[in-house]
Amino acid sequence: MAQSRLSLALAEAGLLADHLSAEDRVAVFGPTPETDLSALPPARLQIVSRDAVVHDAFAGLDCRTGAEGPLMAAVVVVPRAKAEARALVAEAVAACPGGLILVDGQKTDGVEPLFKACRARVEVSSHVTKAHGRAFWFRAAPMFDDWQAQPGMVDGFRTLPGVFSADGIDPGSALLARNLPAKPGRHVADLGAGWGFLSARALAAARIEEMHLVESNAAALDCARVNVTDPRARFHWADATQWEPPVLFDTVLMNPPFHQGRRGAPDLGIAFIAAAARVLRPGGQLVLVANRHLPYEAALQARFGKVDETAGDGGFKILTAQRPKRGRR
Repeated sequence: MAQSRLSLALAEAGLLADHLSAEDRVAVFGPTPETDLSALPPARLQIVSRDAVVHDAFAGLDCRTGAEGPLMAAVVVVPRAKAEARALVAEAVAACPGGLILVDGQKTDGVEPLFKACRARVEVSSHVTKAHGRAFWFRAAPMFDDWQAQPGMVDGFRTLPGVFSADGIDPGSALLARNLPAKPGRHVADLGAGWGFLSARALAAARIEEMHLVESNAAALDCARVNVTDPRARFHWADATQWEPPVLFDTVLMNPPFHQGRRGAPDLGIAFIAAAARVLRPGGQLVLVANRHLPYEAALQARFGKVDETAGDGGFKILTAQRPKRGRR
């Protein structure tokens, strides 16, 4: 089997198992569930991620939301967002001063400008190019403090680099916020709650007794805790498609994700729809917003007895689904 680019780079950088002592620890920052870590010894590995989905994918390994030293090296898997990528490099450098930092990513995710920016600050030891991407490595030096993640503000809401809609309120979420159900019931869930915009708007309804915000990105959920201070809010760090709720809900709200990185993933939105049907009470309702081109109607009709488009514009549609079909998983 052909070696992955990351495996080749790890070998050339001297980070394979036979190059490490029993005390050496290597942290991998920001891996995806698909990241090939087979070349690294599991017993000496830390997975550093704020994504609950990643923690589930690497269950059994040492998964953390922040690195814990001492570390002799760090691997940074380049994410799509430029500011998030730089923040991960800064975090890795801070976690293993003087250690080896290996950065791996696709060209479509911005590894080339990151390579140039790092090379302008430190001496890059070497690099490997393969499969439309690049891996490069350098010795950690205190040259990246200004790359650390800085909170932003969007209409009074706190955000962070890498969270969904970090630079502005998503137009779909804004449309849903203008078309919230008049009678949400006592128990409401926001699946994929992000930094809390929809939940904050929904909590204007006095009849809601509990609003459950479910979000897989711990950084986004930390922002939501700042943005949604209403005592009725409950926060859950979890994969919304697998989450087991404490109660069944009267209403589920959501702006389901349909991308993973740069790849379109409409099946992810369909999985959110299935989760909504599972966590609603028999008389409950799902209200979601989606890009107009996304074909969610069939998935909704398979899991709900009644589906309507209740609002929309040229780019987005509000779909309301009622009477979840029990027993569907």
